[in-house]
Amino acid sequence: MPRERKRGDVPRARELRRAMSLPEVQLWRLLKRQDIVRIRRQHPIGPYVLDFYSAEARVCFEIDGVAHDRGDRPERDRHRDLWLAQQGITVVRIAASEVLRSPADVAEAMVRRCLT
Repeated sequence: MPRERKRGDVPRARELRRAMSLPEVQLWRLLKRQDIVRIRRQHPIGPYVLDFYSAEARVCFEIDGVAHDRGDRPERDRHRDLWLAQQGITVVRIAASEVLRSPADVAEAMVRRCLT
């Protein structure tokens, strides 16, 4: 069960922005330069902080490293995705390895997805 959003979520999101993973940093460098669609990074919503989020498209992009395949993470991700879907937000999960392989292609696909 997700926790309720607290006042500490904005500072938590700010901290996560400073500690972004390499794939997230590579994507952000590309996404912040484009002016087609507004995509936020490490955006707090409800009990979660989303890696990337387009409010206009109601879509979030989660960059998943290998940790998302371990322990209870798959189940936690399912609960998170369900909660976000109940809020009308589509979740698109992208493998970190795909971002590292071709960040420009992934960024372009993210922008296209926001426009559909």
